[in-house]
Amino acid sequence: MSEPLPPVAPPDLDAAERMWAAYAAAHPEALVAGDEHVVEGFGDSAPLADALLDLVLHGPKRATAALSIEYAEEGQQLPRIGGHWIACDGAGAPRAILRTTELRLGGFDTVDAAFAWDEGEDDRSLESWRREHRRYWERTRAAAGSAFDPGDEIVFERFRVVWPPEHADGSPAQGS
Repeated sequence: MSEPLPPVAPPDLDAAERMWAAYAAAHPEALVAGDEHVVEGFGDSAPLADALLDLVLHGPKRATAALSIEYAEEGQQLPRIGGHWIACDGAGAPRAILRTTELRLGGFDTVDAAFAWDEGEDDRSLESWRREHRRYWERTRAAAGSAFDPGDEIVFERFRVVWPPEHADGSPAQGS
């Protein structure tokens, strides 16, 4: 049996607020609808958080999916279009600010090839999306003391990277 992977570290909230303040000062127009934001990482282990964040910062990942029950268990509201997310690495350091551009609720079988492609993971195919997300949710639901049900409601979210400038969508570093 393999050893468990290191968990995602708690987010560095002070550093996240400094990042948020820099973004807000540079883009006050982005906060017109409100300045609420969440601070968290991807995945359920530090290596997975780092790998997924790398796909955001240096690759094609512009979508993510989460079970709606996970938001309730963490005491969070569902994301909203225009909302912001400070994405942290596996060590809890804030690395990017993401802004939600599209949301859809649906079941496991409602994901399509375009969404799987936009998630940017593995070979970006629908087949690999279904295989890897089933594996992930079976693991995380078991860790939460329940079982994954393909009928569970999933939050399908698309986003843009808006900060820092060198990683923001449309910047020279992103190959606008």
